[in-house]
Amino acid sequence: MTAAAGGAADVLDRLDPVVLHHIVNTLGWPDLRPLQRAAITPLMDGEDAVLLAPTAGGKTEAACFPLLSAMAQQRWTGTSVLYLCPLKALLNNLVGRVDTYAQWLGRRAALWHGDTKESQRQRIRTEAPDVLLTTPESLEAMLIGVRTDHARLLGSVRAVVVDEVHAFAGDDRGWHLLAVLERLERVTGRPIQRVGLSATVGNPGHLLRWLQGAGAGSRTGRVVAPGVHPPATGAAGHGEQAAEAPSPRPAGEVELDYVGSLDNAAKLIAALHRGEKRLVFCDSRRQVEELGAALRAREVTVFLSHASLSVDERTRSEQAFAEARDCVIVSTSTLELGIDVGDLDRVVQIDSPASVASFLQRIGRTGRRAGTARNCLFLTTRKDTLLQAAGLLLLWSRGWVEPVIPPPGPRHLVAQQLLAVTLQQHKLGDQLWEQQWNGLAPFDRSAAPILRHLTEEGFLDSDGGMLFVGPEAERRFGKRHFIELTASFTAPPQFTVVSGRTEIGRTDPSVLTEERPGPRRLLLGGRSWQVTYIDWTRKRVFVEPADGGGVAKWMNGGIAGLSYALTRAMREVLLGADPPVSLTRRAEACLAEQRESDAPATVHPGGTLITRVGGDVRWWTWAGYRANATLAATLPSAADPLQRPTDCWVRLREDLTPADWRAAREGIGESLVLPDVDRRAVRGLKFSAALPERLAVATVAARLADFDGARGVLAEPVRFLHGDRSGP
Repeated sequence: MTAAAGGAADVLDRLDPVVLHHIVNTLGWPDLRPLQRAAITPLMDGEDAVLLAPTAGGKTEAACFPLLSAMAQQRWTGTSVLYLCPLKALLNNLVGRVDTYAQWLGRRAALWHGDTKESQRQRIRTEAPDVLLTTPESLEAMLIGVRTDHARLLGSVRAVVVDEVHAFAGDDRGWHLLAVLERLERVTGRPIQRVGLSATVGNPGHLLRWLQGAGAGSRTGRVVAPGVHPPATGAAGHGEQAAEAPSPRPAGEVELDYVGSLDNAAKLIAALHRGEKRLVFCDSRRQVEELGAALRAREVTVFLSHASLSVDERTRSEQAFAEARDCVIVSTSTLELGIDVGDLDRVVQIDSPASVASFLQRIGRTGRRAGTARNCLFLTTRKDTLLQAAGLLLLWSRGWVEPVIPPPGPRHLVAQQLLAVTLQQHKLGDQLWEQQWNGLAPFDRSAAPILRHLTEEGFLDSDGGMLFVGPEAERRFGKRHFIELTASFTAPPQFTVVSGRTEIGRTDPSVLTEERPGPRRLLLGGRSWQVTYIDWTRKRVFVEPADGGGVAKWMNGGIAGLSYALTRAMREVLLGADPPVSLTRRAEACLAEQRESDAPATVHPGGTLITRVGGDVRWWTWAGYRANATLAATLPSAADPLQRPTDCWVRLREDLTPADWRAAREGIGESLVLPDVDRRAVRGLKFSAALPERLAVATVAARLADFDGARGVLAEPVRFLHGDRSGP
């Protein structure tokens, strides 16, 4: 390997000679990429790090080569490196590669997740691998399980690699991950080096400090992202720290089209780029199924991938797609992360993703072969999704990307961790419990009210200064060795669909219960199936192939809605800003029509608008779902109490006058109020049963709020507009 300019040879010499030999002679690489070279020193010095690079940027090797070298040079024994991923499919995709690198040094990597057979787990328990690839949920299961001696298996861990760390940090799985890592450090008796691998994010320094957990103030660490530059910061808005991010805009071909329907999208995909391998992203499972069926009807070779297909069905699709050429795979975000589906020619986006970060992951699937460029064709099916896509591409063109913000107030996970650590330890001192998380908030002394509730309600028993798992925890979470305690998210109930002996996937129960004429047919895997029998007790549906007419439907979990930054960019588009990408004549015509017919009644460059059309009074804030929910709760004397928040507007009372509005606005001062929460929404919060109702409601309300966005809107002038036009 030749030395790179700038004295990189000294850096490369730090790698183990055997690793260096195989990089040159086995992989045939003439040099390491800039990220891989830049990661060597901090990782071999034991520093925490976040390695930042676009999709296919070589992050796995950037982590593995230095850590394997440290393993050899410092003679680590036992399972010394954990490699954590958010998806089992990603682990399946990586284990062969990581094991190959480990074997260069006579070491071994192994895989443990929910689909791993018990015989393989037993081998891991008896013959500890040097690198263990797993999920945080499986790691939790090892800590609390009766079959695994967690001290023996995990007591030698020196470093943990968290792949796609941004995917963890943005939701409750991130809080769960941090808590489990703190408990793991109690098992090892030493700090564990933490290495995060991430695609482009708006706040990588914050992400690093988040990953360091309780040790953030005392441990060294750095963001490794060579050759990148800060983006423009104007679009960040209301306190979002975009200035840390590398510029995410890749060179490539981006085109925005308006096709008006999913069927028209299918016609275009079938006609365009024949002979090429195309990956089509949709943002719902229903869209994936309907588009897959429409493409199959046009004799396109099509494969499907989404979370409600069985593992075997999805794996067959992804493998067949990876080996084929003239074909299409239609996917939800399951293929957004680093799962390898071979060389792609095209990415097609139906409508629009909800974030710039998501778009970067998707366009990053292309342009990996020499002589090819990154590309993405947007096919929007509705006027509102065309506007959303245009706003998203406007943000992207400025080099802006969302900061990753952990959800606030994870009190339900505090309850889960208190139960889990009691299971792990069998008993827990009622004065020393907070030491298990090394002072990490909110798993610290501030959790005392939650602990008190768990004891009062029988989730925990107390005796002689010790805490034990109580009968209520056994009743609610005790099935299958408390496996329910290891997952931080709630999955909606689904029925398993079976044809003969083959599991096709899962469907929403509403498809089986809603009234419909004719035979009951499902759409799953892009094919129609006729229901022959429903086993309501075991939640199984037996089907046989049908010619057509299937229905696809799933309940949408989580909080819907767009962000402040994206909705504001949509407003800019209505006011005349065009993203610097290729716009088809159809897209140009549709945007021009919206600017002419909708914009005058919905946007104004000098502030926000309040419009009245009959009895419908709307405040066009363009502030996003969470900010609008906050504004509706903060202005109860002006807001319609029966409304559901939207991304673009807040419904006001029918009898509101300008004087009423001024009084309502002056009455709040600087005080903002958490949004109102439907008590039914608390059911979607995993472990909410282990919280006092007021704390569960407060947790959901905090996650619905956007105080910064609401303040930004309240600071703007408001104009009253009367007319007979309604907005979008």
